Amino acid sequence: MTSLTAIHGVVARDLLRTMRQKSRLLGGVVRPLMWLLLVGTGFNAIAHVGGGISYQEFVYPGIVVMAALFGAMLMAISTVYDREFGVLRLMLASPAGVGAVLTGRVIAAALVGLLQGAVVLVLAPLFLAISAGQLLAAAGALALGSLVSAVLGLLVAARLRSVENFAGVINVVLFPLLFVSGALYPSALMPPPLRVVAQINPVTYQVDLIRHALGQQAEFSVATDVIVLGGVALVLFVVTRLLFDPEQRFMVRRSSHSAAG
Repeated sequence: MTSLTAIHGVVARDLLRTMRQKSRLLGGVVRPLMWLLLVGTGFNAIAHVGGGISYQEFVYPGIVVMAALFGAMLMAISTVYDREFGVLRLMLASPAGVGAVLTGRVIAAALVGLLQGAVVLVLAPLFLAISAGQLLAAAGALALGSLVSAVLGLLVAARLRSVENFAGVINVVLFPLLFVSGALYPSALMPPPLRVVAQINPVTYQVDLIRHALGQQAEFSVATDVIVLGGVALVLFVVTRLLFDPEQRFMVRRSSHSAAG
């Protein structure tokens, strides 16, 4: 079995299973749209974000990221299902290797996140002025952000052994990532400690990159956003690869060193 065959098989399996869960996909799109229509419309009357735009226009990049973030990260629940029923161990022990299996999982999750984010993104002309070029640039930014979100989800699922644990942990991770990112309110207005957290939060750079694409005022440069997101995706994938070692070599070495100390 070649690595490409394994990756293709994992992607096809995960996407097929996800496409059968239509209510889950629908919920992933409806959630951010409800926030945009209900909360965004209400905040238009009281929130002033500067830059000559309404709150609804300001929050739109964050809503797009919200759709992709939830879609990509929640895909990791399939990994926990497979571990709980013993399928994951067989997959990780395949001749293709752990890296190929995890790559397939990341690609599938990123595609789901991209799909959910794209559904929200194509509605942008209803809420703000946008050109075809800006729409394409935002789609590219969304793809990179979905990739990072997919790796984050897989990292959260790396050591979890039950769906119940995943459901509890993922919410604790997802909401702080979203709220402390500048997606829903300007990060410049946050208290200094939260502003520091925002600057090390990868979701901050996802939102910032889409703001650039849509022609809004951004905090960092495009190059900074791309480099940070690319670096985070690579580092987190390496860490996830170590944690998913089917023989637990990484964990055994760590335990051995602790015992020796």
